[in-house]
Amino acid sequence: MIITFGNNAKPARNAYSIAVAGGNTEKEILFVSVSHKNKASPVGLWPRDEIVKENGVKTLYLKCDEKMNLRKLFLLIRKMIIMAKGVKAEKVAFNFSDFSALGGSASGGKFSKFGISDIELGETIGSQLDFANYEFLDYKTPTEEGFADIKEIIISACPEQSRRGILKGHTIAGEVNKTRTLSNMPGGDMTPQILAKKAQESVKGLPIKVTVLGEKEMEKQNMRAILSVGRGSDEESKFIIMEYYGLPRAKSRGAKKEKPIVLVGKGVTFDTGGINLKPSNGLLGMNMDMSGGAAVIHILALVAKMKLKKNVIGLIPSVENMASGKSYRPGDIVRSMSGKTIEILNTDAEGRVILADALTYSQKYNPEVVIDIATLTGAACVALGERASAIFTEDDKLSKTLEELGEKTGDYVWRLPMWEEYENEIKGTLGDWTNVHNKDSRYGGAIYGAIFLYQFIKGYKWAHIDIAPRMTAMAGENLAQGALGTPVRLLYRFIEEYK
Repeated sequence: MIITFGNNAKPARNAYSIAVAGGNTEKEILFVSVSHKNKASPVGLWPRDEIVKENGVKTLYLKCDEKMNLRKLFLLIRKMIIMAKGVKAEKVAFNFSDFSALGGSASGGKFSKFGISDIELGETIGSQLDFANYEFLDYKTPTEEGFADIKEIIISACPEQSRRGILKGHTIAGEVNKTRTLSNMPGGDMTPQILAKKAQESVKGLPIKVTVLGEKEMEKQNMRAILSVGRGSDEESKFIIMEYYGLPRAKSRGAKKEKPIVLVGKGVTFDTGGINLKPSNGLLGMNMDMSGGAAVIHILALVAKMKLKKNVIGLIPSVENMASGKSYRPGDIVRSMSGKTIEILNTDAEGRVILADALTYSQKYNPEVVIDIATLTGAACVALGERASAIFTEDDKLSKTLEELGEKTGDYVWRLPMWEEYENEIKGTLGDWTNVHNKDSRYGGAIYGAIFLYQFIKGYKWAHIDIAPRMTAMAGENLAQGALGTPVRLLYRFIEEYK
């Protein structure tokens, strides 16, 4: 999808006609009018949110809530695209002032109280347009008509700074959608080896160094937690390291070196549960258990494309958790890279086991902050539903920042507790720590997953984001079914604004 900025708009039956270079006619374009006053047609003949054809020109009269907020804005922009695709429109035209009348600090609109500037409003619009236009069609056979797809967005009356915001949002959404594509790939076509190759391809031509460790290299690093989980698969486990240095690295001894932000992404390319085999209805979607790893790949790509003056490291432990005669077993005791032992009580709690080694490895960089991203627990979904990811951290300021940026970007997060007392329930009998509750309790699973991870990163500024609730789109979000690309928008903004 391309974005074109037209000349100033002029009214046409409460819609807009736009003078656009290249010979486009109004009959080729779906025009959009966005206003809380769109309660009916000019002559009172149709209800809100209706596409009407007059004199060969299609116009979408889009009704918005008078009590507008950011969350409603995200849905409104996506609805515009979904409705346009529903009538096979290939081009959509609207006036930016329709949206700036709703919000933006310069216009004094209703979003100004959220601290949203006009350039940020532009970024929001640019990202949501692409976000809604995405569909995973790699395995579908095209019909004669072809798939519905918006090929061009024409935006009129858009100030220069807002144009920059829209194009920035367009770039951000491009990486979010690439994350969705990686996550949506079937497990048979997305192994640890393929994920490592995709990581290399995704940053080709960018100043990012990618190193891939195989099992022999991981053995030398004592990464036995990762190796134990991947042992049951015929596919070789990989540890993917991505390094971006946007700030000059210290060349002389004693020179101050900027500490990096380290992102750790769970990369389980398919999770059967291992010996603790999942039920059949729990296996579908487990190709997406590498969504955290996919997000890390494209956050790094986005940071490099935007040339941020930050140092960012991405670490992705990637395995298949399969059941076989070689699989790790309930009751096994695994010595991790940290030297701490893990008592395996359930082989289906494998994500935290591989992340333990990755968190230990992250300490090699003397990080400023470490954030791990994982589809870790179904318990997070039980606690929060499907509308927010769970975050865990002991750092109140870090938690507040992530929550505030989540509201601005649409990657919503909600903090859950990780009090010291919870450690009692994961203390091992024969090993140091158990990978699930040591009394086999079904309660608080998301918390115990986070408390387990904390044992391998104590002493560092750290947050854990359990993105299981936001792994896939839910009904009513005006998005295609499948992966969401969470939390690329959130963590890109976090890195961009981190001081």
